[in-house]
Amino acid sequence: MKTEAFTKTYAGRRVLDLPELEIVPGAVTAIIGANGSGKSTMARVIAGVEPADGSKSVTTSGKIGFLPQKPFAFRMTVEQNLALNGGDEANRTKLLEALGLTSLRRSRAKRLSGGETAKMALARILLGSYELLLLDEPTAAMDMASTLAAEQLIGDYARETGCAVVLITHSLQQARRLAQQVLFLDAGKLVELGPTETVLNEPREEKTRQFLEFYGI
Repeated sequence: MKTEAFTKTYAGRRVLDLPELEIVPGAVTAIIGANGSGKSTMARVIAGVEPADGSKSVTTSGKIGFLPQKPFAFRMTVEQNLALNGGDEANRTKLLEALGLTSLRRSRAKRLSGGETAKMALARILLGSYELLLLDEPTAAMDMASTLAAEQLIGDYARETGCAVVLITHSLQQARRLAQQVLFLDAGKLVELGPTETVLNEPREEKTRQFLEFYGI
């Protein structure tokens, strides 16, 4: 899966200036960077939620899935929310069990806690079929056990479907556990992209080294 080079400008200020990117099918690419580095904006543009400068689409083909930082719960039960994205009952049950939501399957989704909503939304999107799936901080509201279960599901999804998964995360340890490739953004620009262990252990760029040292990798 490739994305074209693109820029994104808000109110006269350029917030993204990115080259063409190759996102590996069947693997997880983690996007890391400080707050304000452009991670979420990058995901929204690639997903087509927002246009790049020139009102252009930056992906060439394929179905794209996108889970934003603040997932939405429709006014129906948890199980009905999942059914909106397809999948058979067995798959829905499997995801509900893996994320500890079985007892809530008939509960009204709007009454869930933040962590429960995040788990429901992740289960819902993993029922879809995509060439590219963008996940923006999908586990930020989850506890440790739920985070580890979610990571397992995300990794399995990439491997079993061949989908290229892009994961925005503030957790360098999560990137290490889950991703095969890491992309580091700084001030809206790509600083470094490569295999996870290479970027996190032997970064080429000084900005990457400074970021990793500050965040304690």
